[in-house]
Amino acid sequence: MLSVRDNLESSLRTFRAHRLRALLTMLGLTMGVATLITVMTIVQGANLYVEQKIANLGTNVFQIGRLPFAVTDFNLVIKARKHKIFERADVRAIAEGCPACQAVGATASSTAKARRGDKEVQDVNFVGQTANMAEIDTRAVEQGRPFTEAEESHSVHVCLIGDTLSQQLFSAATPIGKSLRVNNEEFTVVGVLEKVGSVLGQDQDNFVIVPLSVFQRMQGTRGSLIINVKAEGGEKIFEIAQDQARLVVRARRHIAAGAEEDFYFGTKESYMSLWRTISSAFFSVFILVSAISSVVGGIVIMNVMLVSVTERTKEIGLRRAMGATQRDILRQFLSESLLQCVAGGIAGIGLGFVCALALRTFTSFPASVQGWVVVLGVLISSVLGLFFGIYPAVQASRLDPVVALRAE
Repeated sequence: MLSVRDNLESSLRTFRAHRLRALLTMLGLTMGVATLITVMTIVQGANLYVEQKIANLGTNVFQIGRLPFAVTDFNLVIKARKHKIFERADVRAIAEGCPACQAVGATASSTAKARRGDKEVQDVNFVGQTANMAEIDTRAVEQGRPFTEAEESHSVHVCLIGDTLSQQLFSAATPIGKSLRVNNEEFTVVGVLEKVGSVLGQDQDNFVIVPLSVFQRMQGTRGSLIINVKAEGGEKIFEIAQDQARLVVRARRHIAAGAEEDFYFGTKESYMSLWRTISSAFFSVFILVSAISSVVGGIVIMNVMLVSVTERTKEIGLRRAMGATQRDILRQFLSESLLQCVAGGIAGIGLGFVCALALRTFTSFPASVQGWVVVLGVLISSVLGLFFGIYPAVQASRLDPVVALRAE
């Protein structure tokens, strides 16, 4: 019986004798595994991307609003537009009636244009918020300071801006203490928030934040507020705070026990749950496509191995005549199939990681390269090599040595 080393050496000699055929055979599996690795790293990176940027609420913060925060049914959004709006009185009621809530703030948003001198930025996200949102919001003030309770209560025209406005309107100069116009009203910049970047192609730093009292004076009070609540102290306190806030809102809206609520809660987990629902469908499709590609590569290897058996019939007969058993022939051809698949798989893993690293290097998308994906790629390659190599190997081992020696 030949050793594993002898089988590997025999397989390598066969590959060297037919280099082009071996390379073309491995190419299909290489592309299949590369596609799988790329998909896996992109999906893992997308989950990290969403967690870091889209679901930017803290784990101890929840929101209450008239419209749903994370939903795929647009009809539900249309229906929710008929619900009663949230006002400043609701914010005060929750702050008073929710002992587990450490901070209760509110935000409202619209679009505006910002201008400084001859420079103008269109479609700016114009946000009004209470002063205590500085301790609720997870974004940090990179330069300057947040506005104060006194500035909000006296409707002082101060603002915080994002990195996009800082770069486009103030260039290299510091914007702190300087003024800009928002919808023809003058504001003094007191702070610049840290850069977030783009999320799914949308600039997250093109915004200006002003005191809510100023926002409502400019935009009116007919729009609904989004109430933001911070509840520190662990998961149990977080759930208690939500229950207390829900009771306050239900009481203010006169919702009877068992009746459908006309408001919605949003947490970081609700955003992540929606993303997982959406991404799982794409993930399944991508995996199916890459699996098909890998299977096609395996079929190519099986076909080439069958051709190889036909071409090497005389060789097989000679080996049998010199004492090789059916098991020796079976192991030889299985070794060749497995070696081709593993080599193609390793090449595919390398190509997949190169694509992922290129994506992470040249874009803001954090493609996540993880070690377990390498193990998965090698495992898939080995399984394909064994599965698609068994039939050609069995065919080779069953050849009659006398008939094989007579083959031309």
